[in-house]
Amino acid sequence: MKKGCFITMEGVDGSGKTTQLQLTARYLLDRGYEVVTTREPGGTKLAERIRNVVLDADAAVNPRTEVLLYLAARAEHVEKVIRPALEAGKIVLCDRFDDSTMVYQGFVRGIETDKVKALCKFAADNVQPELTILLDAAPEALLQRRADRGVQDRFEQEGLDFQKKVRDGFLLLANAEPARVKKVHALQPAEAVQAEIRKILVDAGF
Repeated sequence: MKKGCFITMEGVDGSGKTTQLQLTARYLLDRGYEVVTTREPGGTKLAERIRNVVLDADAAVNPRTEVLLYLAARAEHVEKVIRPALEAGKIVLCDRFDDSTMVYQGFVRGIETDKVKALCKFAADNVQPELTILLDAAPEALLQRRADRGVQDRFEQEGLDFQKKVRDGFLLLANAEPARVKKVHALQPAEAVQAEIRKILVDAGF
């Protein structure tokens, strides 16, 4: 059995990451793995407070402030949750990580890629996911799904063009790192999406 593996889930808003993270955790637990599920920003008391700030629909945050707040939360998260779990031989399943920062604050907000990458590496203290599941779908097709659950944060209020840019950024990352980033079609029924994810996990040795 694999030990101490870090797996992330990424995708545009409304792609079903939360549901698939829960289903994947259940699958791995059933196979005898110890699993920690967490999210970004968040995962610790302090990081959750930062989350409330950066996702506040009424907050006007410039891109540099935004990226630094996210990475402050990540440094706390890695130190107190992710690294200890990995060192204990557990599988960590995380909703978003560095890829989201590269896409949202780098590709979409326009902060230089090299700067974002260096800051991410510093904040995560070189902790990186071994496998990333990218739940991919055209943002137009996800509009109703997001509407059904209600607008929740300022990123979801950015509009369709913003979401299209986010998707483009994720696809660029997937094309650049195909060995790590595995794309799954997110508009299928949840059971079909999970079946694809389980096949990826089996191929990765789980």
